[in-house]
Amino acid sequence: MRVLVEADGGSRGNPGPAGYGAVVWSSDRAAVLAERKEAIGFATNNVAEYHGLIAGLSAAVDLGAAEVSVALDSKLVVEQMSGRWKVKHPDLLGLNRQAKQLAAQFDRIDYRWIPRAQNSHADRLANEAMDAAAAVTTPETPVEAPAAVEKPSAPGWTGAQGAPTRFLLLRHGQTELSVERRYSGRGNPELTDLGRRQAEAAAAYLAARGGISAVISSPLQRAYDTAAAAAKALGLEVAVDDDLIETDFGSWEGKTFSEAHEADPDVHTRWLRDTSVTPPGGESFDDVHTRVRRARNRIIAEHGESTVLVVSHVTPIKTLLRMALDAGPGILYRLHLDLASLSIAEFYSDGLASVRLVNDTSYH
Repeated sequence: MRVLVEADGGSRGNPGPAGYGAVVWSSDRAAVLAERKEAIGFATNNVAEYHGLIAGLSAAVDLGAAEVSVALDSKLVVEQMSGRWKVKHPDLLGLNRQAKQLAAQFDRIDYRWIPRAQNSHADRLANEAMDAAAAVTTPETPVEAPAAVEKPSAPGWTGAQGAPTRFLLLRHGQTELSVERRYSGRGNPELTDLGRRQAEAAAAYLAARGGISAVISSPLQRAYDTAAAAAKALGLEVAVDDDLIETDFGSWEGKTFSEAHEADPDVHTRWLRDTSVTPPGGESFDDVHTRVRRARNRIIAEHGESTVLVVSHVTPIKTLLRMALDAGPGILYRLHLDLASLSIAEFYSDGLASVRLVNDTSYH
């Protein structure tokens, strides 16, 4: 008998109240043969994802299945179970072994990644389990975390606990406005031929580097096209986050530095020194900081202890680096980021962070 297994897991807080859901379908996906869901107390997203997979495989064993096709929206679990990524985090080693022991009981098994929208049945079950976990796990009186999710101290100066969400921050490739050194905010110029070559070079480098579980882009075309090149090389899809869009430069859009200064000399001078100043009809850097922080928090919550490629623009990337450095607003005026440059920032669940790389363009 051949069956389809879909599984999901999640944590509200990462780590936080966690649960999983799994569903086993008939081979034609016409009938649900089994459902599993359970709250697992205090755990990370990745731990919960593995528990969902284990539950789904156990259900398939109980049904006497000989062939299993597994679909998950966790790229990390898919790649680790397929043997393409190594399991490095101690929290996942035992769970990976348990899942592989179950998988060995089938004549044939395969794994594939699917978007969350296509995993809605298992996602619903996982959320019901997380609701149950949250009912008994609060910040004031958390249940004791099981040994499998205890977080060792990370090496280094920060004292951060556990593994971080690693942000690979890629600026988009060249456009005509960047060639002419004009303000390019909410306008939507396409990549130049050089810009496309820069995007392809970055994609090849990132594909060779590996380990990336998701690609997230600004909605603007120059960033999306840069992200799409990387996603294709990585075998992933591009998710768009509107909060990663570039600053709205208002009436300065398309102007050179000198033209903007001539049009509004007083405002332009103050804007270059004060992040609360708003360009005429535009958006202040403080406003950008607010929405980029919102995007950062959302990415950490959704992707947990994994590596995520974020393709965006100068100001959002500088803002994320500022957050990781816990620096004041003045750093925005001191950082330089080239086109198609790569920077790396890591954010830990305990609130600490570090910067590992800034403005690397060695691959193009």
